Amino acid sequence: MQLDPQELSVRELYGWMVQLITPRPIAWVSTQSNNGISNLAPYSFFNGVGANPPLVMFCPANNRMGQAKDTLQNVKQNGQFVVNMVTEAMAEQMNQTAAEYGPDTDEFLAAGVTKGVSAKVQVPRVENCKAAMECRVHQILELGQGPGGANLVIGQIVWLHVAADLFDKEDQFLAEELDTIGRLGGNSYSRTSNRFALERPPRPSGSE
Repeated sequence: MQLDPQELSVRELYGWMVQLITPRPIAWVSTQSNNGISNLAPYSFFNGVGANPPLVMFCPANNRMGQAKDTLQNVKQNGQFVVNMVTEAMAEQMNQTAAEYGPDTDEFLAAGVTKGVSAKVQVPRVENCKAAMECRVHQILELGQGPGGANLVIGQIVWLHVAADLFDKEDQFLAEELDTIGRLGGNSYSRTSNRFALERPPRPSGSE
C-alpha cells in the first residue's frame, strides 16, 4: 500500500503514525500551574535528544478543539517539568491520567498517585517511580495549528532520580530491573522484560 499524507485526515495520519512508530517510550510528565495545581499526563512522542547538554523532548499536541493542553500551558508559564518513567506496576495509574481532565483537576489526586518532592524544580515528581528526570525548558517549538497541532518541548535535565533497588552491591545499574513499558498502536503496550543483546561491530580498519 502507498499513502500520500496530503490525502489523509489528521486522525488518519495519527493512526498510521502510532501503529508504525513502535514501540514508543512513555514520558509521564508532571507540571504545575502558576496557581499551584499539579498536572500529570503521559506522552509517547518522547525521546532523548543528546547528552551534551542532556536534553529530552516530548510533544504535547493540541486538543480536539485546537487548544494547548494543560501540560504545554504550564511549561510555558514556569519552564519546568519532570519526566517520570513508567513501569508496568504503574500502568493503570498512568492510563488514568490520560483522561481529559479540566485545568482545575490535580491528576495526582484523581489517579491516586503520591507526590514526591523534586530537588531542583518546583514541580512534584511521582514518588514511587523507579526513575525520573527533573527538567527546565530549553526550547518550545510550535510546529502546527488547530486540532492535533504539533508542539515540541525540549528540556534540559537538571536532576536524576534512580531507585536504589536498580543497582547491585557494586553500584552497577541493573537496566533489566527498570521494567519500563512502551506504547504501541490502539490500546496496546509493550514490555521491556524480553530482551536480546547485540555487540557493536568493530571499527573498520582504516577509518578515523
